[in-house]
Amino acid sequence: MKKILLFVPFLILLASGACSKSKSGGGSTPTPTPTPITPLITLAPGWKYSATLSLNFPSGIQAFTFDTIFNGRTVKAFCVALDYSSGRFEFKPVQSSTLRTPSQFAAAETGLVYVAINGGYYGGTQSYSLVKYNNVVSSPNIKAVTRTYNGSSTSYYPTRAALGITPTGAPTTAWIYSVGAGNDLIYQYTSPSPNAEGTAPQPQPTETFPAGGSVWNVVAAIGGSPLLLQAGSVRISDVEELININNTTSRPRTAIGYTAAGRLVLLAVEGDNATAGYPGINLADLANLLKSIGCTDAINLDGGGSTAMVIGNRLTVRPGDNGVERPVISALLIKQR
Repeated sequence: MKKILLFVPFLILLASGACSKSKSGGGSTPTPTPTPITPLITLAPGWKYSATLSLNFPSGIQAFTFDTIFNGRTVKAFCVALDYSSGRFEFKPVQSSTLRTPSQFAAAETGLVYVAINGGYYGGTQSYSLVKYNNVVSSPNIKAVTRTYNGSSTSYYPTRAALGITPTGAPTTAWIYSVGAGNDLIYQYTSPSPNAEGTAPQPQPTETFPAGGSVWNVVAAIGGSPLLLQAGSVRISDVEELININNTTSRPRTAIGYTAAGRLVLLAVEGDNATAGYPGINLADLANLLKSIGCTDAINLDGGGSTAMVIGNRLTVRPGDNGVERPVISALLIKQR
């Protein structure tokens, strides 16, 4: 009997210990609390960090989504922001001799591609927008366009927009013009050449015209048109750049810019999707949407059915060509360095 009496308190003690353990979680591993994300950009109302799209991103690059009313219309957009100064990323404009979708450009690339967007304008298999990588120009911004003046077809020489990366790794935008047969010498200007349809064409740009010209020293760049933001203000220079791309109507759009802190921002807006209620966006609203997330400088890229953003192997915006990704002549890739 004594042995049994001595053993009972020991069992009670074990039970007591088990109860205590159960109260503190029953021995299971506690559910970890998610680490709060500090956004790389200003999150204006409607913008949300996407853990799904950012799943395979390292630190310094993030994806965001937007699906709400903006200036009276329903807008669906996707954005990727990255800290290019970290040195972990590569800004790589690419061009092909045959048309490819942004997904195909990404798939053909060696190394890890985080995001791909369509590039600038093209016709057939010719790029009309700057493609420069590793100091090599594959294609300049278009150097001459034809417009009617006094009843005749007349050549104009627009200074169109581009975004580049300087040798120190800083993003920069400018109105530019390539000179010489090789197009390797690119001048930037503080203001665009003051062309306008219906007026006499301005002289072909040089080092001294328009005023304030200087060599544009960038190692990689992608061209488009028009400029959307300059030094924190909306500055849509479509008239001077002689570009009419349904500027005031709602269309799919692609743009690229950067913030005051030098964070690169890639943006794609869905459009031409009446079934889902996403008509797209005009250039003024596109500029203001970029400004709302902290962009100070930005340019427009090709849009409409060309608009596409691929994150990993996931297509984000529904392509404007009845949901089918359009083959294009150039794309911008953000890769692992």
